[in-house]
Amino acid sequence: MELKTTLDKSLETAFNDQANAELWSAYLYLSMSYDMKDKGYDGIGEWFAKQAQEEFEHATKFFDYVQARDGKVKLSPIQEVRQEWASPKEAFLTTLAHEQVVTKRIYELMEKAEELKDYPSRNFLNWFIDEQVEEEDTPRKYLSELEKIGENPAALYLFDQKLGQRQD
Repeated sequence: MELKTTLDKSLETAFNDQANAELWSAYLYLSMSYDMKDKGYDGIGEWFAKQAQEEFEHATKFFDYVQARDGKVKLSPIQEVRQEWASPKEAFLTTLAHEQVVTKRIYELMEKAEELKDYPSRNFLNWFIDEQVEEEDTPRKYLSELEKIGENPAALYLFDQKLGQRQD
């Protein structure tokens, strides 16, 4: 069996596509951040700003990996993102749905790496598989809290304050 240290071209393309999708995610969360701040939810806005930074870091991980495996990094144009959400609840519903799409994409990358018997890529993708558990769990928990809060302005104020304390 021949051992390859370079990245298969199909995986190179797929990883570049995922990195660019992660940049789009960063744009989405940055848009949510400013929309929430515009609506007076500074804490929630800060939470989304940190989420945007995290997505940028995910993109960088993919690009660094492609380069480390002797591939060529390819940045693509970023499509426009939505600009407004009616409420924090709607923003977190959008977040959960988006992260579920990202999870599916990561699983498809893993399937491709397994098909190619690319063990380094499988190992690399394991981190993202674990990360997606958190990426889906967090908005799910926040949505549960927002359901309990309902229209209570004092509780929403406390929720906003709590999210503004996010440490990464």
